[in-house]
Amino acid sequence: MNINKPAMAGTLESSDILITLQPNDDGIKIDLQSNVLATFGDAIEATIREVLREFDIQNIYVNAVDRGALDCTIRARMQCAVCRAAEIRYDWSKEDRHES
Repeated sequence: MNINKPAMAGTLESSDILITLQPNDDGIKIDLQSNVLATFGDAIEATIREVLREFDIQNIYVNAVDRGALDCTIRARMQCAVCRAAEIRYDWSKEDRHES
C-alpha cells in the first residue's frame, strides 16, 4: 500500500499516543518518544510494525509520541493514521480494506 500524504492521529494527552506518518522512499523509519521507553519501547515499536505489516506498507516515516497508551490505543491510532495517509476507507466491520 502506498502512503499518499502526511497524516496524524491521536493526542498528547495522558494515556494516548500521537502518530504522525509521512511518505518515505527508503523503507520504514520509526522515531519513538515515550516516557516509558525503557520499559515498553520494544512493545510499542512492535505494535507499530505489526499494523504496517497488516496494511502491507513498505516505505514510511513514523513519528510516535507516546504518553502511556495501551496497545489497543496504539493500534487504533496507527490504523487511523494509515487510512488517512493512504486515503482509504477502512471497513471496521471486516478485515479487508477498501480504496476510496
